[in-house]
Amino acid sequence: MYKLYVTELVKTLFKSKDLSKFGKIIEMRLQFLPNRLPYLLVLVFLVGTACKKEEVLEEVQVQVTETTNQDTDDTAISLEGELQISDFVWEGLNQYYYWQEEVPNLADSKTSDEKAYAQFISDNSDPDTFFDSLLHENDRFSWIQDDYEELENLLQGIYATNGVEFGLTLACSNCDEVVGYVKYILEGSDAVGKNIQRGDFFSGVNGITLTRNNYRDLLFGDALTYTLNMAEVQNGAIVTNGIEVNLTKEENFETNPIQVSRTIQTSAGKFGYIMYNQFVGDKSPELNQVFGDLKSQGIAELILDLRYNGGGSVRNCIELASMITGQFDNEIFSKEQWNSKLEAFLIERYGAESLTDRFVNRLAENDEAINSLNLNRVVIIATSESASASELLINSLSPYIDVIHVGEQTVGKNVGSITVYDYIDNEGTKNPDHKYAMQPIVLKIANREDYADYANGLEPDNPIEEDITNLGILGNTEEPLLATAINALIGTGKPLIAKPAHSRDLLIKDPLLLKINGMHLEKALFSNQGKR
Repeated sequence: MYKLYVTELVKTLFKSKDLSKFGKIIEMRLQFLPNRLPYLLVLVFLVGTACKKEEVLEEVQVQVTETTNQDTDDTAISLEGELQISDFVWEGLNQYYYWQEEVPNLADSKTSDEKAYAQFISDNSDPDTFFDSLLHENDRFSWIQDDYEELENLLQGIYATNGVEFGLTLACSNCDEVVGYVKYILEGSDAVGKNIQRGDFFSGVNGITLTRNNYRDLLFGDALTYTLNMAEVQNGAIVTNGIEVNLTKEENFETNPIQVSRTIQTSAGKFGYIMYNQFVGDKSPELNQVFGDLKSQGIAELILDLRYNGGGSVRNCIELASMITGQFDNEIFSKEQWNSKLEAFLIERYGAESLTDRFVNRLAENDEAINSLNLNRVVIIATSESASASELLINSLSPYIDVIHVGEQTVGKNVGSITVYDYIDNEGTKNPDHKYAMQPIVLKIANREDYADYANGLEPDNPIEEDITNLGILGNTEEPLLATAINALIGTGKPLIAKPAHSRDLLIKDPLLLKINGMHLEKALFSNQGKR
């Protein structure tokens, strides 16, 4: 279609004897073309030549090729099929990746030689492998997804689950057997009412013993229905007990990150307790309601349990911090550090303030007033599974109030990501030829005092390891981590809790947890990010 269009345009130009109209004709005709640059270059070529009209028309038909859903750069290097995706991967990481300047293959000069760049993309036709090859050695958290709708759901706590939230551990230090332990059951899920609860163990699926080599396929595969072969601790060892639990995953299950909320009466007054398992942007109204209930009950202290919270929405984190406090409205909560060229662009385009996140007094979701507790201290339970926005909350609140960290050393995820799509225009139209999207690390986030160097994790003030053989009941004052948190507030001394019988060094850090959560930004200035 475009070949014929440009041919007709050239014929029109050469029929006109008044070359002063040339520019107006170009401007009028080219406004209807989605990718103007290649055609404009062809027309400039025509003006600068003294060849015959017939030779010009022949040259146009050679130069201009029909395009589909490709960008200008795609047309120039003739990218098709999966090469479009690899090109998108490179351009997205070159533009947004936090470590872009430290990865040689992401250098801006890579595109200076068009043919060499085309060959480079052609040699890296597998998008997933190519993406991994471009990551910095310090990057533990970036990932690519072949379905952006699935990625969007994950970030909102929507995924296929039967409701059993579990952890995994090696059965012993010198074996390959893997054992699962139940951390909690999701409200409204298939697992509710079945013979399975927090603290239970399982060692097999469908009669097959779990090992290092098969647990991913058996537990995280495509099968929606499976049977867990339960186990128990006997004389310090985990052995099967013959109990079977049949479970079915519900696709697109929307989880409630507020696992527990209650008040606790102590000798020092009434305490609030919230277990929050994921920072989800559109769950702020529900969280605000919980804080409103606690406020109306006149709590004196708050214990926030983030032991299983791998992070999530930065916006939700800021709003939660504002619920805990309230007296620091519009003060600096955190500062963003991007790669140098993107930071310079953001400052030039939006001003230096765009790199600053501040405490707020209203929710972004519905403009509702925040129910603030105006506390001067808070106890946060955090463990080796607490990451990203959980760590951001601790780090960014610390300059303002007394934050008592109970539990374990955290993950050390002091970086955040955005979702990068393959847009084909400036209107935010996603490339219909594929559904890939990336969730690359794009920034480091510091607190008001510019501290962000906790890549090894945040150390607890009151250390205690969660014992998977003695998990206790969530929200019960005798549950070991909550008991330690209460004692930190009422000053009765640290309770004598034995070291875990099963070493936490044997726990398997499953990347699915970090993928579901992570730390991501919802910034309006990136509504149309993607191709340059």
